[in-house]
Order: sequence, then C-alpha cells, then structure tokens
Amino acid sequence: MRRLSTSVAALALALVAVAPTDAAAPGTLSVSGQGEVRAAPDQAVLSTGVTTTAPTAAAALSENAAKMNAVFATLKRLGVPDKSIQTSNFMVSPQYPPYNANETGVQKIVGYQVSNQVSVTLDDPKKLGPTLDALVAAGSNQINSVGFAIRDSAGLMAKARAAAVADAIARAHTYAAAAGVTLGPILSIQEAESEGPRPMYSVVGAARVAAPTPTAPGEQSVSANVTVVFSLSTP
Repeated sequence: MRRLSTSVAALALALVAVAPTDAAAPGTLSVSGQGEVRAAPDQAVLSTGVTTTAPTAAAALSENAAKMNAVFATLKRLGVPDKSIQTSNFMVSPQYPPYNANETGVQKIVGYQVSNQVSVTLDDPKKLGPTLDALVAAGSNQINSVGFAIRDSAGLMAKARAAAVADAIARAHTYAAAAGVTLGPILSIQEAESEGPRPMYSVVGAARVAAPTPTAPGEQSVSANVTVVFSLSTP
C-alpha cells in the first residue's frame, strides 16, 4: 500500500508539471470590420393618392373613388403591374370648424375628408418624372414621398460582408504587429446588424410638381459590420 501511494503521488506531480498554466494560454484579439458597397438604384418608389372633402362622408367617398379609379387607370396605362401597387393608407375623418375658445357645447361636424394612399414601385428610375406628371394630371393631389431602391441586394450584401471581413483582418494584422504578437487563426466571426439599401425619401408636394419633372436617382449603399476573434501567441 505504501508503494502504491508513492506511485500515485508521483503520477500526480507529473501531471501538474505538464499541465498548461493560465499564463501560457494563448490570448485573443477581437476586431471589428466594416464593409460598404455602393450602386445605382434600379427602382423608383413613390407614395401617391387622393384626398377629397365634402359635406357628407358618402359624397367625399364617392368623389375620392372616382379620382382614385383615374389614378389606377393611369398607372395601368403606364405599364405598372398590379403587384407593384399597394394601398398604404385609407382614412375617413370628420371635419370641424376652426377652434374658438369662446364657443361652448359640442363641436359640430361641418364635413368629411377621405384620403386614399397607395405605394407604387417602378421598375426603372427614369420613369419617375413622367409618372409623377401623369398622376397629377389624372387627379392625384397627394405626392407624399419619392425615393429609389435596389431590386436585388443579395449580391451587394455578399460583397459588403467580404469587405467587412477583409477590413477586420487588415486591422488585426496592424494591431498584432504593433503589439509584437503573432496573429493566429480565426476563432469566430460574428455579424452585427447589417444595413441593406433603403429607399431615400423626400417629401414632394403635389402643387410643386410641373411637367417635365426632373429627378435624380443618385446612389444607394449596402453596408455590413462583423466582429472577428483571432487567437494570439507571443514569439
């Protein structure tokens, strides 16, 4: 038994001698990288509609429906498919006289307002100006916003992600060289919330629209952000 105890103690000491200590464990380096890709938009997006006011809700609705039918007919004539037109807002609201602090009692309704708004996506940014002109001529008295978008951003996002990883690797090499350590293999890559192309809107009042209406699509950007963790070792 004494010999067995001595052997076990010797084995335990040997294991302690070869076990790595915390001081010898390799460190890590966490670096963030950003990537951005810009491209010309291939779609135009606009919000348009009709607002009507009449003494009764039925009259306001009837007038609004007639004008909106003309708007839909215009969009169809311009070749906009049904899938690219979507109702975004419809509202019937009572109208009251101007507020007077001296008046008492229940405020009377003097009329009704009906608003019907649609979101329209055009397959070519060059069609935006002529479409605005045609819509106003057809009776649309609300052009709430116009903007541009990229139809398929998957390819652009892939390039932005690759650029973000390359940026993180380049930064990691710079940091490692400055610190006098050796950069090891990548341990993990984590992507932060990336930003896809967004239609950049600007408000355009219907009264300001005049034919021909000039528009400028500019560029859209797709960005990606990643955090890359590398292992480190001292020379």
